[in-house]
Amino acid sequence: MRFQTPLLPARLLRRYKRFLADIELEDGQQVTAHCPNPGSMLGLTEVGQKIWVEPNDDPRKKLKYGWRLVELEAGHFVGIDTGKANSIVREALVEKSIPSLDSYDRLRAEVKYGQNSRIDFLLSHADGSDCYVEVKSVTLKRQDGLAEFPDSVTQRGTKHLNELSTMCAKGHQAVMLYLIQRTDCVRFAAASDIDPIYANALDVVVGSGVEVICLSTQITPHGIWVDKVVQSGL
Repeated sequence: MRFQTPLLPARLLRRYKRFLADIELEDGQQVTAHCPNPGSMLGLTEVGQKIWVEPNDDPRKKLKYGWRLVELEAGHFVGIDTGKANSIVREALVEKSIPSLDSYDRLRAEVKYGQNSRIDFLLSHADGSDCYVEVKSVTLKRQDGLAEFPDSVTQRGTKHLNELSTMCAKGHQAVMLYLIQRTDCVRFAAASDIDPIYANALDVVVGSGVEVICLSTQITPHGIWVDKVVQSGL
């Protein structure tokens, strides 16, 4: 997935009210940018952090910059826009670059199912069999090489796990897909100390047949792409 507009480097001054960030552009101008991440963004909001933002000239948007990346040491990047995760995964599904999901013939997004929920992707075979795929964006790292989810308590995430388990019980394939939007991680685990209810639910649904797929990404200021399947501690 390529960014629609070339990104600009900037420096983070502060992130507040979840969706707002004050930043300083290279020319010294200080502006407020949209922060497209409702999570805690633990470890990613230090003052002075180098970031990359996407400008826009849309008259309907009050904020003219959107925060997209954090640049880390040693050339690593983190994609902080949770809204981009589905676009990245959709591109990989269309290109059939996720091996365990490459046999499906049809792809639909945001399909209603379960108890007033929408599945991120519903994949179908010509024979009528379905696969329900829920996508979560992962940005948390507290240990070397280990990506974790969630970075804050997520009742909604637990609900999604239970919905997947229900689909599995009905005979469908159900997949919890974690997209690791950072280039410095090679493993994945649930952050059980942050949200033990979610971590326990994940263990339960995996035991009931829900599959877990963890994907790393390639990230540059030009775009974000699925890289490969990584190890899960589940």
